[in-house]
Amino acid sequence: MKENILRTALIQQHNTEDIERNRRCLCEKIRAAASAGVKLIVNQELHDTLYFCQTENVDLCNLAVDIPSPATDLYASLARELSVVIVTSFFERRAAGLYHNIALVFDSDGSLAGTYRKMHIPDDPGFYEKFYFAPGDMGFEPIDTSVGRLGVLVCWDQWYPEAARLMALAGAEILIYPTAIGWNPEDDPAEQQRQREAWITVQRGHAVANGLPVVAVNRVGFEADPSGTSAGIRFWGSSFVAGPQGEILSLGPNDAEAVLVADISLSRSEQVRRWWPFLRDRRIDAYSGLTQRFLK
Repeated sequence: MKENILRTALIQQHNTEDIERNRRCLCEKIRAAASAGVKLIVNQELHDTLYFCQTENVDLCNLAVDIPSPATDLYASLARELSVVIVTSFFERRAAGLYHNIALVFDSDGSLAGTYRKMHIPDDPGFYEKFYFAPGDMGFEPIDTSVGRLGVLVCWDQWYPEAARLMALAGAEILIYPTAIGWNPEDDPAEQQRQREAWITVQRGHAVANGLPVVAVNRVGFEADPSGTSAGIRFWGSSFVAGPQGEILSLGPNDAEAVLVADISLSRSEQVRRWWPFLRDRRIDAYSGLTQRFLK
């Protein structure tokens, strides 16, 4: 079998309130990655702004952008100029008072290859996303691009095996998770480490269970709570690439910006699925309970 290698870059960045600065830094890193022969570039969740969901403030809805808009056109034109596929993440203004957390994938010719609206929306202290985002309504459909079929999901989706499985069953060749997750600085170091390790472990599990590579890209650095009611969030970075057996191919630092480059074998999944035929042995006749909230 001829090996299909996809050189991929993960951009882990510390953002500020200066949106133009954030975009400028991203574009510089995208150009540098492309010059290194990268063909797929994945950005973190809500990469143009601070993570604004630490507080509930209707005025922050002004950060939302139309699709398309000059903000999205910037990345489309960059994909076309550099002949790369770029996975982006935006706060979408769909209509007045209706917003989504959306991933847009621009193909190497600059066209919009596809979109995905975040399906699982958290509502926890410091992560008040239900205040801003309506749940996605596009299902779990892979996006066809010039580099392969991308199973793009977003952040909180990464904890749900059902989402990864449905992407795999629909023919995704790689699972991709733009992310914004971090520590409460007031948690003790042991608790912080447990959370980070759980985050890595569950996604490696998706790789193993589905025989697919996984790409997870997280932001990094401290962002203060603008309301002053909490200690803010220290995003733990640790962006990584795992192969189809869960093996770590590349892992970023937890305290610094990074552009990780990894060569991902898309053809290896075929052999791994022959060794571990989980899809063959699924008991699809016995899983009806999965559509229930709880069975008692």
